[in-house]
Amino acid sequence: MKSEVPESLPQVRVVSAESAAENRAWVRDLSSCGEQRELASRRLYEVLLRAARSEVGRRATRLRLAGPELDDIAHQAAADALLAICGKVETFRGDCKFTTWAYKFVIFDVAAKVNRHFWQRAGVAFDDEDWERLPARLGIEPEAHAESRDLMQAVRRAVDEKLTAKQRTVFVALVLNGMPTDVLADQLGATHNAIYKMMFDARRKLRTALVDAGYLPEQQLA
Repeated sequence: MKSEVPESLPQVRVVSAESAAENRAWVRDLSSCGEQRELASRRLYEVLLRAARSEVGRRATRLRLAGPELDDIAHQAAADALLAICGKVETFRGDCKFTTWAYKFVIFDVAAKVNRHFWQRAGVAFDDEDWERLPARLGIEPEAHAESRDLMQAVRRAVDEKLTAKQRTVFVALVLNGMPTDVLADQLGATHNAIYKMMFDARRKLRTALVDAGYLPEQQLA
C-alpha cells in the first residue's frame, strides 16, 4: 500500500551537503567586511551579470535595442541586484542554492528595466501573446466580444493612460512577467499588503476604463 505524507507535515526542500556548504560560504563572505566581502561581491557580480545578459538576450527580440544599450541594461541590473542581495543576505533561508535565490533578484531587475524601456518608447509594445494573457487574469472573457483585438488595444491604452507609474510597474511585473509577489515586494521595498492594494487598484481602474469605453458591462465592476 502506498504510504502518504500527512498534510499537516510541511514539505521541506533539502539541498545537498555541497550546496549547503556553498550557501554558508556566500552568506558568510557577503556578511563580512573588507576584502573578503569585496571578493565575494565581485564573484557574485560576475554570476549575476551572466544571468542578466542571458535574460536580456531572451527579451531582446521584443526591444528596439541592440549592442551597447542591451549590455548596459545587463550591467545595471546586475549592479542593482547585487546591492539588493547584500542588503538582504541575512534573510536567505538556505532552502535552495544561493545563486538560484540571487537569480530572482537579477531577473526582476532586468524585467523592471525592460519594462521602463517599453513605456518610455511609444513605438515599443509587448508581444501579443503577453497581452492575450490579460483577459482571464482581469476577469474578462474576450470570447464574449466580437472584436477581441479591439479589446486588447483598449486594455493597452488603459494600462498606459489610467495607471500610475507604480501601479503600472506592479501590474506589468505580476501579470505580464509572472513575477512572484514576495520577490516584487522585496525589490520595491514594500509590504505584501501594499503590493496587493496597488494591484487591486490597478485592476479596478482598468475595469472602469473598459466599462466606460463600452467593452465591458457595468456589472463587471462588482
